[in-house]
Amino acid sequence: MSISYAILGILSYKPLTGYDLKKIIQSSSFMPWSGNNNQIYKSLVELLEEGFVINEVQHQESSPSKKIYTITEEGLVKLKEWVLSSPDPLEFKKPFLVQLAWADQLSAEELNDLLSRYEYEIKMQILSHQEKRRRGSFSPERTPREKLIWDMIDKNIVSSYENELEWVSQLRREICGQKEEDKIMNYAVISRGDKTYIKYTCSESPIRTEQDAMDLVAACIENDIKRVMIGSEALSDDFFRLSTGLAGGVLQKFANYRIKAVVVISDIEKIKGKFKELMAESNKGNSFRVFDNQVKAEEWLIN
Repeated sequence: MSISYAILGILSYKPLTGYDLKKIIQSSSFMPWSGNNNQIYKSLVELLEEGFVINEVQHQESSPSKKIYTITEEGLVKLKEWVLSSPDPLEFKKPFLVQLAWADQLSAEELNDLLSRYEYEIKMQILSHQEKRRRGSFSPERTPREKLIWDMIDKNIVSSYENELEWVSQLRREICGQKEEDKIMNYAVISRGDKTYIKYTCSESPIRTEQDAMDLVAACIENDIKRVMIGSEALSDDFFRLSTGLAGGVLQKFANYRIKAVVVISDIEKIKGKFKELMAESNKGNSFRVFDNQVKAEEWLIN
């Protein structure tokens, strides 16, 4: 499938610059191209030569001039011909399956780690897709039917990831003996007036890895909540040892998804050394803070 058809489709929505086309294609969850400049502009040159698009230079007083590309009547006909053509066959070839095929040589621990890392990558893809949708990714809605089509495309992508997660869970249960309840992250959704936050204080399943932090991020996104409170008992000792890199990795995950986070530490003995320096620095900002009192922590979190 040529990227030229995707460009024609996007331009059928409205005239755009090459840069605008690049951003749309790169942010898409289902268009299978990198959207680099070479792909975009090479295709635009070909479409111009074939008469499927035209362009005009738009001059700007305080910025460089830019070329606006518009689809022609011939381009609309070409687009419709392609949409009516026979669909390409489904592709189910996944590099991970080739990797997994030779995994019998691994120990139970190594295999479980491999599956955990693959599961983590799937969750990252789901979160990335959800974040793109939240930010308002390209989605023409000129008619109710077009809106439905794009909504169903979104549902197709999400269901594919969810099915893959279920498959990994089944594989882990059958090979590694992991129970489904072992994976559940228990948390509470707290409401204070019109403000809500997720409270995580589970000492039975402390955050030991960045993947655990992503599970908490996923819980925030699933509940459409951008605030989280974590009790110190829900953090492993590695979090308070900055040399492990866990605290930095966890905080970066929260920052990437614009989640406001607070840690409540009742045991002041944990606030020492490099972590104390991190706490002092982070408490100057408004995205992550550490308190020794839950009331003060909540007051900061919801304001």
